[in-house]
Amino acid sequence: MRSKFDEQLDSLHKELIAMGSLCENAIATSAKAMTDRDISLAAKVPELAAEIDQKERDIERMCMRLLLQQQPVAKDLRTISSALKMVTDMERIGDNSGDIAEIVTAAGPIPEDDTLNIHDMALATIKMVTDSIEAFVKRDVALARFVIGYDDIVDSYFKDIKERLIERIKTGNTDGEGTLDLLMIAKYFERIGDHAVNIAGWVVFSVTGVKE
Repeated sequence: MRSKFDEQLDSLHKELIAMGSLCENAIATSAKAMTDRDISLAAKVPELAAEIDQKERDIERMCMRLLLQQQPVAKDLRTISSALKMVTDMERIGDNSGDIAEIVTAAGPIPEDDTLNIHDMALATIKMVTDSIEAFVKRDVALARFVIGYDDIVDSYFKDIKERLIERIKTGNTDGEGTLDLLMIAKYFERIGDHAVNIAGWVVFSVTGVKE
């Protein structure tokens, strides 16, 4: 009986890894669409977001079956309940990536010196998502806490970008619409980092029973 349950948990881990990979791809695609000014690439992000939505539904059904059929307790129950919480944040990561792609599609040319910093911010958020999912699968509390701390780096990127854009507005060296587009893109990446922190917090809970 336990071996069957372990097999089902392993399947759950694989589905979470697959969903995490889709999230990473969505973030990376939206960031590349921005830096390359590639509207056709941005158009692929909603497809990825739809796949992420489907994965969320699949994993939710898998978790509900495990809860009803196996009636897990203690750490097994925490693992499954944490997975249910995590997929909500992962789905929102897909939504935020779609929001970025939508801005890229509607926006005019974005100055290259701005996109380079936001691209670095995107890479930092991808790392956070990747590490948070890996922490869940490996039950690695130290890695989960590293993700939580790493959010400071993403926040610092956002602060620097925002301050630079404010300075441009003061000097009149930018157009208002383009500035707002850049600020919103940076804000969506910052939110993705927050969702990765939430995922990492549920990892800690699944192992220790305490939410961070």
